[in-house]
Amino acid sequence: MGNPKAFLTVPRKEAGYRPIHDRIHDFGEVEQTLNTRDRQEQASRCMDCGVPFCHWACPLGNKDPEWNDALYKGEWETAYKLLKKTNPFPEFTGRICPALCEKACVLYHTTGEAVTNRENECAIAERAFLEGYVTIEHPKRNGLRVAVVGSGPAGLAAANALNLMGYEVTVFEKNEAAGGLLRYGIPNFKLNKKIIDRRIAVMEQEGITFKYNSPLPTSPKGEGPWSVDLLYKAMEELLPLGGGWEGAAIVIATGTPTARDLKVPGRELKGVHLALELLSQQNRVLAGMEFSKEERITAKGKDVLVIGGGDTGSDCIGTAHRQGCKSVTQIEIMPKPPVGHNPATPWPNWPVILKTTSSHEEGCTRRWNINTLEFLGENGKLTSVKVQEIDWKPNPEGGRPIMVEAGEPEVIKADLVLLAMGFLKPEHPEYPDNVFVCGDAANGASLVVRAIASGLQTAEKVSAYLQGK
Repeated sequence: MGNPKAFLTVPRKEAGYRPIHDRIHDFGEVEQTLNTRDRQEQASRCMDCGVPFCHWACPLGNKDPEWNDALYKGEWETAYKLLKKTNPFPEFTGRICPALCEKACVLYHTTGEAVTNRENECAIAERAFLEGYVTIEHPKRNGLRVAVVGSGPAGLAAANALNLMGYEVTVFEKNEAAGGLLRYGIPNFKLNKKIIDRRIAVMEQEGITFKYNSPLPTSPKGEGPWSVDLLYKAMEELLPLGGGWEGAAIVIATGTPTARDLKVPGRELKGVHLALELLSQQNRVLAGMEFSKEERITAKGKDVLVIGGGDTGSDCIGTAHRQGCKSVTQIEIMPKPPVGHNPATPWPNWPVILKTTSSHEEGCTRRWNINTLEFLGENGKLTSVKVQEIDWKPNPEGGRPIMVEAGEPEVIKADLVLLAMGFLKPEHPEYPDNVFVCGDAANGASLVVRAIASGLQTAEKVSAYLQGK
């Protein structure tokens, strides 16, 4: 701990965002960076607590005090090596993680100003690529094969770890490029896709093989392979092993492909879309893919209604602004969270408080306790949405509160509705011992950092199984 009094004398300083009038005209990353002096000064605020709750809160077990201290001292390479021990992709989490560590920071609980761990992490990762601290490793091969199905954060983490252990790893991806929701769900203004490409290039140089446009057959609902036999057959078609895949290991990291839909009257109207239909298409457009006028989903000149108050809904808002929307309204069926502090979610719970993102700052009408009743339209096209204010009453039998009407139905004008209500947890058959499921595919939709942690844990299980054989 280089400066034991820094937390008393140095206030928290965030890099902040690019000006709104500038950023809404492009899809460049909105977050800015601090200069080297300010960044090292921010790292000095870490108190190296006797009981560092940041370790406990981070699914990866990142050792924040250690690499913050190295960063403060200007030892950037040491900081990266310490960070890399627990986190294989700090350039991802440094941009899009909600920073569970910061909500666990002792400074957050005493002063309300946590150490800027997430921004510090991103700065370390970027310096590592800039200065050449990210080196190519060539692990000694052990002759054993592993297939990873899906290249989202969980699949990438599992593949990376297993490759460095010496296994020959092949990643199968149904889309045209790797990244999963990192590439096709998160907008470029939060995560530039060149950041993903840069990491994939490192993994390929280290020996991992990526096979794109290689989907596995799925059930009609997209909830996983039809059967174990079909899984083996599909794998043999994608990459024949001679002896069959029964003798190798397979990691299923296919995420949560099925979004939660809203089955109300008028759902079939043109103009009602799942959020990822918009987000993934926009990211593909930015990558150079072309769509016909009929296929293109755009908010240009439209009144947009986003249903769902989470991060995906926020991403829809930012995307709608950049596409040139007329207006954006976001509705959420749950109550408005408190601002700043919520006594209902005390430490060590995650604080459920009002979150205002960069996209919200760009302009958005936000409403809570709103239930969607019907999509209205003319000639098959959406024109408006009928909604109603509701309230939540305690359930006398316990469990989920009961929704009750609290106002008269009203109509919100909308040419485009984006459904951002989360994803359904996939169902899988009972797999044999050599098939492992990780990330959102196993646990349901969650955070990127949790998916990475799951991928690393699964890699250890895979290795233990193969070495045991």
